[in-house]
Amino acid sequence: MNELLGIFGGWTWWILAGVLLIFELLAPGVFFMWLGAAAVAVAVIELVIDMPWQMEIAIFAVLSVAFVVVGRPWVLKRQHVESDQPHLNKRINQYVGQRHILVTPIVNGRGQIRIDDTMWDVIGPDLEKDSWVKVTGVDGLRLQVEADG
Repeated sequence: MNELLGIFGGWTWWILAGVLLIFELLAPGVFFMWLGAAAVAVAVIELVIDMPWQMEIAIFAVLSVAFVVVGRPWVLKRQHVESDQPHLNKRINQYVGQRHILVTPIVNGRGQIRIDDTMWDVIGPDLEKDSWVKVTGVDGLRLQVEADG
């Protein structure tokens, strides 16, 4: 390790921080950012206090764990954003609560309804064709229905 620190000198932690932040850009999720922040913190501390490399690594390890434990929940909380269109990428969920007429009867728990220009498979109690049903839930790509009036 002394050889590595001798090659890069005071730039070692700055270089490590840069590499970790590049990993953050390439990898999904938010993890390497915290390690990069810990490397930056060690680099700043090293500018002020001259320490042996063992102490630098120990500080890096402690700060990495602390930043991940404190920072990750903070970021995850901020990523959850309320939307005016909560079903934008889950079109099937927008049909829950709507009423429709059965196009094919529900036999043995399966039937079909037409919504706009699309036929949807439904599951529910056996019902006659042209019965009104209410969509109560979603099961994969099928709508769960119940008799409605």
